Amino acid sequence: MFTDLTHATAPLPFRSRPMIRLKQILVPIDFSPQSERASDYGLTLARKFGATVHLLHVIEDPVVYLPMYESYPVPSRQQFETYAQERLDNWIPEAVAEGVKIETAWRHGRPDVEIVDYASDSAIDLIVIGTHGRGMAAHLLLGSVAEKVVRKAASPVLTVHATGHQFVQS
Repeated sequence: MFTDLTHATAPLPFRSRPMIRLKQILVPIDFSPQSERASDYGLTLARKFGATVHLLHVIEDPVVYLPMYESYPVPSRQQFETYAQERLDNWIPEAVAEGVKIETAWRHGRPDVEIVDYASDSAIDLIVIGTHGRGMAAHLLLGSVAEKVVRKAASPVLTVHATGHQFVQS
């Protein structure tokens, strides 16, 4: 049965809810084209809403020791940290010039865990994360950081694929 709401005589029971605030946006960065595209989305939203963008890089600690590679020098933790900070500092210099406030951070550990923890610790309003779009076999074997973040994060998550429809200008 169809009801014509344009002729209703009583007020409709809709409650207006306030929109979420959008002041803190987290963009996890792994320096891939996918995270570059996600940062474009995050920056566009930050400009629109006057938000701060948090760029986070997670350094995965090596967990596998392979004796055949023991003659190769392994970068120290400090070298990984220095490299990550330099890359983050140079990631989006034009955004700072355009007035977007950027905060950079890096952490050690599993990317999905560190991203969710950072979002919670920093009162993040939105996470914008790139997806790699690997095939099913790789997904089953490796899992998806973006998928784990979507499942675990208390904040809303916008996933951005490197290809396909784009609603922001780079």
